[in-house]
Amino acid sequence: MLQFTAPIILASKSPRRQELLNLMGLDFSVELKDVDESYPNTLNASEIAVYIAEKKAKAFIGDANHIVITADTIVAINGEILGKPKDRTEAQEMLAKLSGNSHEVYTGVSISYNGKTTSFYDKTTVFCRELNNAEIDYYIDNYQPFDKAGSYGIQDWFGLTVVQKLEGSYTNVMGLPTEKLYGYLSGI
Repeated sequence: MLQFTAPIILASKSPRRQELLNLMGLDFSVELKDVDESYPNTLNASEIAVYIAEKKAKAFIGDANHIVITADTIVAINGEILGKPKDRTEAQEMLAKLSGNSHEVYTGVSISYNGKTTSFYDKTTVFCRELNNAEIDYYIDNYQPFDKAGSYGIQDWFGLTVVQKLEGSYTNVMGLPTEKLYGYLSGI
């Protein structure tokens, strides 16, 4: 079990990230700051995830008395970035793209403490079975995936019935690669 002399701030409104830190046995508070999540279009998916996590961390510069954890998750299929859907139509389009295909999930993480920021990312490949239109509509109607990159959550109906297998970290797909995070926090 990790013990820290400095308090931990999770700079994320994601209930999944909060749940994962709780399951890791970490004592933390949640603090949010508005951050522009735009990025240069020259970056690939892993670079985008780290770039946005670092932008979120920069919003906390000057707070050296806390360990600040920021993260951003990106879903990519065939080089196309699937962000959070703006509406039902975009969610349907994203889920149709994932249907019967594999895609990658990248989570970038930044840990800031004592004036230093350390960043890393993790990648998981997710394989999905084919979905029909009725299943896509059922999922959107019942799970409202509008706050999730790629329009789905691995921890709900989609993960239980659509995802066939993963290559990589399950918690990375939830939005926080806890295995790597634990290793980095162990070095503080």
